[in-house]
Amino acid sequence: QLQASGGGSVQAGGSLRLSCAASGRTFSNYAMGWFRQAPGKEREFVASVSRSGGVIYYADSLKGRLTISRDNAKNTVYLQMNSLKPEDTAVYYCAVRRIGPSTRQYEYDYWGQGTQVTVSS
Repeated sequence: QLQASGGGSVQAGGSLRLSCAASGRTFSNYAMGWFRQAPGKEREFVASVSRSGGVIYYADSLKGRLTISRDNAKNTVYLQMNSLKPEDTAVYYCAVRRIGPSTRQYEYDYWGQGTQVTVSS
Protein backbone atom coordinates (compact mmCIF):
# COMPACT_ATOMS: atom_id res chain seq x y z
CA GLN A 1 0.00 0.00 0.00
CA LEU A 2 1.20 3.49 -0.86
CA GLN A 3 -0.01 6.56 1.00
CA ALA A 4 0.80 9.93 -0.55
CA SER A 5 0.52 13.07 1.54
CA GLY A 6 1.78 16.61 1.79
CA GLY A 7 -0.29 18.20 -0.92
CA GLY A 8 -2.14 21.44 -0.40
CA SER A 9 -2.73 24.93 -1.68
CA VAL A 10 0.16 27.33 -2.06
CA GLN A 11 0.85 30.56 -3.86
CA ALA A 12 3.15 30.71 -6.85
CA GLY A 13 6.77 30.70 -5.75
CA GLY A 14 6.03 28.60 -2.71
CA SER A 15 7.24 25.13 -1.80
CA LEU A 16 5.75 21.83 -0.81
CA ARG A 17 7.20 18.51 0.21
CA LEU A 18 5.21 15.46 -0.75
CA SER A 19 5.67 12.16 1.01
CA CYS A 20 4.76 8.66 0.00
CA ALA A 21 4.80 6.02 2.69
CA ALA A 22 4.89 2.37 1.67
CA SER A 23 3.69 -0.59 3.65
CA GLY A 24 3.23 -4.26 3.06
CA ARG A 25 6.44 -4.85 1.10
CA THR A 26 10.17 -4.44 1.44
CA PHE A 27 10.49 -0.83 0.43
CA SER A 28 14.19 -0.96 -0.33
CA ASN A 29 13.55 -3.57 -3.04
CA TYR A 30 11.61 -1.11 -5.17
CA ALA A 31 12.36 1.88 -7.29
CA MET A 32 9.92 4.72 -6.69
CA GLY A 33 8.39 7.27 -8.97
CA TRP A 34 6.24 10.38 -8.87
CA PHE A 35 3.76 11.25 -11.59
CA ARG A 36 1.13 13.94 -11.86
CA GLN A 37 -2.12 14.53 -13.65
CA ALA A 38 -3.46 17.99 -14.25
CA PRO A 39 -7.15 18.58 -14.98
CA GLY A 40 -7.95 17.55 -18.53
CA LYS A 41 -4.45 16.25 -19.20
CA GLU A 42 -2.68 12.92 -19.38
CA ARG A 43 -0.75 11.71 -16.39
CA GLU A 44 2.92 12.57 -16.80
CA PHE A 45 6.23 11.60 -15.32
CA VAL A 46 7.74 13.83 -12.63
CA ALA A 47 10.68 12.04 -11.00
CA SER A 48 11.95 8.62 -10.06
CA VAL A 49 14.62 7.18 -7.79
CA SER A 50 16.38 3.84 -7.67
CA ARG A 51 16.26 1.44 -4.75
CA SER A 52 19.43 2.80 -3.23
CA GLY A 53 18.75 6.40 -4.15
CA GLY A 54 21.81 6.50 -6.36
CA VAL A 55 20.02 6.88 -9.68
CA ILE A 56 17.52 9.68 -10.16
CA TYR A 57 15.53 10.88 -13.14
CA TYR A 58 13.59 14.11 -13.47
CA ALA A 59 11.24 15.36 -16.11
CA ASP A 60 13.24 17.82 -18.19
CA SER A 61 10.67 20.56 -17.75
CA LEU A 62 10.88 20.27 -13.95
CA LYS A 63 14.63 19.95 -13.42
CA GLY A 64 16.04 22.46 -11.00
CA ARG A 65 12.83 22.86 -9.03
CA LEU A 66 12.41 19.35 -7.69
CA THR A 67 14.32 17.00 -5.47
CA ILE A 68 13.32 13.39 -5.05
CA SER A 69 14.76 11.45 -2.14
CA ARG A 70 14.00 8.38 -0.12
CA ASP A 71 14.49 7.10 3.38
CA ASN A 72 14.46 3.32 3.30
CA ALA A 73 14.47 3.12 7.09
CA LYS A 74 11.15 5.00 7.09
CA ASN A 75 9.77 3.33 3.96
CA THR A 76 9.14 6.77 2.53
CA VAL A 77 9.95 8.65 -0.65
CA TYR A 78 9.83 12.44 -0.78
CA LEU A 79 9.35 15.03 -3.47
CA GLN A 80 10.51 18.51 -2.57
CA MET A 81 9.00 21.06 -4.94
CA ASN A 82 10.22 24.64 -4.99
CA SER A 83 9.31 27.75 -6.98
CA LEU A 84 5.90 26.30 -7.66
CA LYS A 85 3.92 27.59 -10.61
CA PRO A 86 0.19 27.48 -11.34
CA GLU A 87 0.91 24.91 -14.05
CA ASP A 88 2.17 22.57 -11.34
CA THR A 89 -1.41 22.21 -10.16
CA ALA A 90 -2.23 18.52 -10.39
CA VAL A 91 -2.87 15.35 -8.48
CA TYR A 92 0.50 13.83 -7.65
CA TYR A 93 0.84 10.06 -7.52
CA CYS A 94 3.59 7.84 -6.24
CA ALA A 95 4.29 4.42 -7.67
CA VAL A 96 6.65 1.51 -7.16
CA ARG A 97 8.57 -0.58 -9.62
CA ARG A 98 10.27 -3.86 -8.81
CA ILE A 99 13.45 -3.10 -10.70
CA GLY A 100 15.12 0.13 -11.72
CA PRO A 101 13.64 3.62 -11.95
CA SER A 102 11.73 4.52 -15.08
CA THR A 103 10.07 7.49 -16.69
CA ARG A 104 7.34 5.28 -18.18
CA GLN A 105 4.24 4.94 -16.05
CA TYR A 106 3.17 1.62 -17.60
CA GLU A 107 6.31 0.05 -16.14
CA TYR A 108 5.21 0.69 -12.56
CA ASP A 109 3.55 -2.06 -10.59
CA TYR A 110 1.62 -0.36 -7.80
CA TRP A 111 0.16 3.10 -7.38
CA GLY A 112 -0.89 5.27 -4.48
CA GLN A 113 -4.13 7.25 -4.36
CA GLY A 114 -2.64 10.66 -5.11
CA THR A 115 -2.41 13.97 -3.31
CA GLN A 116 -3.73 17.26 -4.67
CA VAL A 117 -1.40 20.19 -5.23
CA THR A 118 -2.96 23.53 -6.09
CA VAL A 119 -0.81 26.54 -6.93
CA SER A 120 -2.49 29.92 -7.19
CA SER A 121 -1.07 32.94 -8.98
